[in-house]
Amino acid sequence: MDPTTKKSALVTGASGFIGAHLVRRLIADGWRVSCLVRSTSRVDELRDERVRLVISDVNDRAGVARAIADSEARVVFHLAGLVRAASASAFRRVNEGGAEAAAAACAVQGNPPVLVLVSSLAAAGPSGTLRVESDSPSPVSEYGRSKLAGEFAVAKFAGVVPTTVVRPCVVFGPGDRGVLEMIKPIARYGVHVVPGHGDRRVSMVAVPDLVECLVLAAERGERLVPGDSGAGGLRGEAGRGIYFAAAEEFSYVELGHEIARALGRSKARTIHLPEWSLRVVGRLGDAASRVRRSPGWVGSDKIADVLAGSWVCSSEKARQQLGWSPHAPQADRLRDTVEWYRSAGWL
Repeated sequence: MDPTTKKSALVTGASGFIGAHLVRRLIADGWRVSCLVRSTSRVDELRDERVRLVISDVNDRAGVARAIADSEARVVFHLAGLVRAASASAFRRVNEGGAEAAAAACAVQGNPPVLVLVSSLAAAGPSGTLRVESDSPSPVSEYGRSKLAGEFAVAKFAGVVPTTVVRPCVVFGPGDRGVLEMIKPIARYGVHVVPGHGDRRVSMVAVPDLVECLVLAAERGERLVPGDSGAGGLRGEAGRGIYFAAAEEFSYVELGHEIARALGRSKARTIHLPEWSLRVVGRLGDAASRVRRSPGWVGSDKIADVLAGSWVCSSEKARQQLGWSPHAPQADRLRDTVEWYRSAGWL
């Protein structure tokens, strides 16, 4: 992106956990920000930030195209997506269809903006060693497959739209409810639940550090090769235009102790749950979701990821090419997150 161009951005998924942090960062940096939100989205916080709100479904190509044109956005950050869904088709409709709609909307602009797609490590799949961007993807859940499909979808427009994909690992920070579910048992009972009998490892990144990576990716990131999926090694440039965002890796046991220390405890008591019991929990979660007609945090698809092995990736490419690095140790980030949870009454 030309550094002399006026900074203007359209953010999809702006009312979500990561999106809200990104919007605040962009405004603090002097960007003019528009936010694409659904009519049912909670937008009070966004109104407080004095951004321009655009009501549209992310799958509405014409609506997204109008939002880009009206906002004169030079960067589109596409964060809208589902992390929980009742079916594979629901995941694909939003995570693939929404990504394709965003890319298509960028492509019809007279001067197409940069598109930054926020994907997931789940699109790449688990690995016992640090994954790098050129590794062939092997997602194990419907969520992961839908995120990879979204990468393929935007790659179809890469000849027209300068596009970069960022794959975050586990993201945590103020406002996140996913990692909160891991913290609650440690805060209440001093107990940390670990899946299975091994000690899998997981990469993590704090949301302020991820947001930094997204901004750098927009400004100076490598772009997908036209006609490349960004993941399949076409044209001999596997992984071009993709960045992993990861700050540090922990074993599940280590992570429990880190969380305990952030809570002011000396350590957590680790309980290993057998895999069969977690599969039962996943099926019970599916049943509860059907009764509520709304997907919960735990279901069979989530358990498939949990039991698949270690989820670790290397951020070396982002560090070398973007000049990105975490601004604070993970231990400090965890303490900040715990303090926010407490102040918000979540713990």
